[in-house]
Amino acid sequence: MKDRIAGIYAEGWSRIVAAMIRFTGGDWDLAEECAQDAFTRALRTWPGSGVPDQPLAWLTTTARHRAIDRMRRASNEAAKLREVAAMDQEPPPYLSDSDIPDERLELMFTCCHPSLNLDAQVALTLRSLAGMSTAEIARAFLVRERTMSQRIFRAKQKVAHAAIPFRVPPAHLLPERLPAVLHVLYLLFNEGYGDPHKARLCREAIRLARLVTELMPDEPEAQGLLALMLLHDARRPARVDAAGDLVTLDEQDRTLWDQELIAEGAAICERALRRGRAGPFQLQAAIAACHATAPLADRTDWPQIVGLYEHLARVTPSPVVELNRAVAVGMVSGPEAALRLVDAIAESGRLDDYYLLHATRADLLRRAGRGREAAVHYRSAIDLAPTEAERRFLAGRLRLL
Repeated sequence: MKDRIAGIYAEGWSRIVAAMIRFTGGDWDLAEECAQDAFTRALRTWPGSGVPDQPLAWLTTTARHRAIDRMRRASNEAAKLREVAAMDQEPPPYLSDSDIPDERLELMFTCCHPSLNLDAQVALTLRSLAGMSTAEIARAFLVRERTMSQRIFRAKQKVAHAAIPFRVPPAHLLPERLPAVLHVLYLLFNEGYGDPHKARLCREAIRLARLVTELMPDEPEAQGLLALMLLHDARRPARVDAAGDLVTLDEQDRTLWDQELIAEGAAICERALRRGRAGPFQLQAAIAACHATAPLADRTDWPQIVGLYEHLARVTPSPVVELNRAVAVGMVSGPEAALRLVDAIAESGRLDDYYLLHATRADLLRRAGRGREAAVHYRSAIDLAPTEAERRFLAGRLRLL
């Protein structure tokens, strides 16, 4: 029963929260709390009574009644009481004349309001519609959970104080919201890609990315994101072994890679790049294509990858991009050259809590024959790694020193 409710949660959370945001007049906190209360009640009652024929309708009605109760208790003004009394009537169905062909995608475009900065749009959408926890979102943004909690709180406050409407944008306003929607899908995919138990998130992100490219066929970054997802997802079967342990890219069995997905992703990436507006997702897809299309690990075109990372660093400067560029430099010029770049990133303090900084540094030190130093950084990486599989992998490398 819990597994079935979990499935309903995964499929219906965004729809229920969106319905409650509209119902409460844009009170995001109340909407999320009431939706969560409805699922909590379902966990208590459904094991005995059975799952209703229309579980989402049951959950939405339960959440709506909970919202009415909360608003009654919070209101002392007669006008507010009259407003709440009117809410006892069944609200009219939400109607949309949007051209967006999917309700969940429509909700994402609705949440990504340009009055908020990009990070706030993405974080708020991931929290409210994707159902990701604040801790998961913080990890995706490489910040502390408390910092992300404050960002989400401030975003909700701005929505409330500025009376930003929860309304589907018309077609001519979709391009200004596209960057945030693409980032939402990218982080949703990454959350699923990093944990085999969350593979459904990858499938959903790819499905929605396909819809975006159909909805906006002249947007090369949308194509770049789809290509990037397909190229990564093609390698999924080889990422873990039979014991559930991680397998590094150079050690993966390439016969397990999905060649159809690789061909599709590479073709989409090439078409996007031909438009001459190379953005970050297109460049990342091009890097992924270099890895995916190399017949053997030792035939990967690392100099080209270094060049692509240099271009990416100019388009989107970030310490993570610099870290990935350092890895590529290490494959071309050796570990000591890469270590100089990694040390500069570490000295900036921007990735102190990022486990891959420590893991990368440890691996480069190992390759440079500096085992004692490598052990220190492997231990730091183990302490920061987000999943058990990653911790096991790092512990295995540490034992080999």
